[in-house]
Amino acid sequence: MNELTLHPNVYATGASKGLIHVLERVWVREHTPGDGTIFVISGFGNYNGGVRFFESFREHKRRGGELVAVFAGSTSARLTSKQVVHEMLDCGADVHIVNRKRLLHAKCYGTSKMSGDSLIVTSGNFTGPGMSQNVEMSVLLDADTTAEMGFSWGTLLENLLDQRWNYHRPTLGDPANPAWSLLYDEQAADIRLDETEEVTMLIRLSHADTARINATPGTSAGLGSQYFWLSKDCYDFFPPLTIRNQRGLRATYSCLISMLYVDLNVTDDNCRVTFEAENNLDFRLGTGPLRYTRLAAAGDLAAVTRLGENNYELRIYRAGAAEYQNLMPYAVNLIGHQGKQYGYISNAEFSAITGTRFRLRR
Repeated sequence: MNELTLHPNVYATGASKGLIHVLERVWVREHTPGDGTIFVISGFGNYNGGVRFFESFREHKRRGGELVAVFAGSTSARLTSKQVVHEMLDCGADVHIVNRKRLLHAKCYGTSKMSGDSLIVTSGNFTGPGMSQNVEMSVLLDADTTAEMGFSWGTLLENLLDQRWNYHRPTLGDPANPAWSLLYDEQAADIRLDETEEVTMLIRLSHADTARINATPGTSAGLGSQYFWLSKDCYDFFPPLTIRNQRGLRATYSCLISMLYVDLNVTDDNCRVTFEAENNLDFRLGTGPLRYTRLAAAGDLAAVTRLGENNYELRIYRAGAAEYQNLMPYAVNLIGHQGKQYGYISNAEFSAITGTRFRLRR
């Protein structure tokens, strides 16, 4: 069935809420690993744009399927990252990099398999923002529709690669390949946030988030890891999740950030963010310093402010406080069925509402 979405959570004609959910339908729920070829064409690409699907790509390739990706590259602009290309190659993809700034604007994804070709045409790049909080429209055309209109992934790719453009095909075993010089490093020390990334995430906390915070030391209630459950759509709020777990049967991807707990005046430079790639697809934010502090209870509001590529601040606002009342209207999205909500507000608006002065850190 064809469908159209405008995300984040703006409009949809079917069950999918946005681009990443349409991709889940085509690449996961309605796809048998090993059947045919998966296609990714995008002008921009970064690691968190693909982190939801890397394990699915690996399994598809392991079972005999093919994976093709075309990205744009540039020596002077941040178009596609080394991290996403390295991971795609590690998944077994045939990756093509177009060396010409802003040439490749097309964004389309899909599959070609025995039952036909599916095609997603979208404004969303293969990036964290493109998959989550950017306002993007996507249209999915099913196999019946693509057959009726005469669409072929094979022909499209052939014609694309036949153009007189400057293409490169990087490999993991050839770090000197010119393609790598066209890609930027997501983890470089000089990375600066775009203004649109300077936002605060607001989370209405649940019992699961706060049980260990209110536990008595030495009791069973305080056992286990202390963390906040976050939205499934946090791909653009954190640095690249390049730390893959080495233990356990199900894949997780993590990153380490620096978190200042303003209420405690404590900084954790090894705060871990984890994405459950093969379990419930949730994000978890490690908040160990809050254990036993009784600083937050179910229903309170946590504000996580991003100030730099890896620098964050966390504040707790108790239910009923003036700041709480003024911030809650921004937590418009639901998580699960236990009253948990989240949303985003620009740092400038957050500062104006709460009177907060951020403690900028390098």
